[in-house]
Amino acid sequence: GGAAGSVRVAMPGAVRVAVRTLCLAALLGALGAVGTELTLELPDSAQRCFHQELESGIKFTLDYQVISGGHYDVDCYVEDPNGKTIYQETKKQYDSFSHHTEAKGVYTFCFSNEFSTFSHKIVYFDFQVGDEPPILPDMNNRVTALTQMESACVTIHEMLNAVIDSQTHYRLREAQDRSRAEELNGRVSYWSVGETLILFMVSIGQVMLLKSFFTEKRPISSGAGT
Repeated sequence: GGAAGSVRVAMPGAVRVAVRTLCLAALLGALGAVGTELTLELPDSAQRCFHQELESGIKFTLDYQVISGGHYDVDCYVEDPNGKTIYQETKKQYDSFSHHTEAKGVYTFCFSNEFSTFSHKIVYFDFQVGDEPPILPDMNNRVTALTQMESACVTIHEMLNAVIDSQTHYRLREAQDRSRAEELNGRVSYWSVGETLILFMVSIGQVMLLKSFFTEKRPISSGAGT
């Protein structure tokens, strides 16, 4: 017990600085990825497109999900600079598409709600360009095994990516559930108002009907001269 305690006290400086430096490099490497994350409103019978200029030989990934509106579905397609459709799906609730560019130019991806005539949609999408750079210098060209600190930083980086993905997933699920709850609350409110009006009308009708039962009908006099 005493030896272990002396090791912990004798080596605080260099180890902690090295670990912090490696982990900071890992986080900065993670921030180097280029991407766009956006939530947009898609009116009924409408279409919205986005354009991104890319070099050839680059990988991009498009993830999207419908958060609220209608049956939670949307049309999506992606075109290359030559106008060729490289991805097309209809009435999808969510999907993911990855592609390596073959030509340099402007790539277009569109979300369409033209098949719906009255439902507004809210769509979330995440557009990532390029591969994630290595979190450690010359990591891909190393011939020796990673040190314990480097392995720990790689593990932390992977766990952080998993946490980010989980948070995004739960955030979208929460938004979708909230939209459904608000829609259900609106229906319950309208139904309650309708029941109140019907009950009010039935009450008035019952009162008028009961009043007619107890109203005395006076006989009509035949004439005043007899």
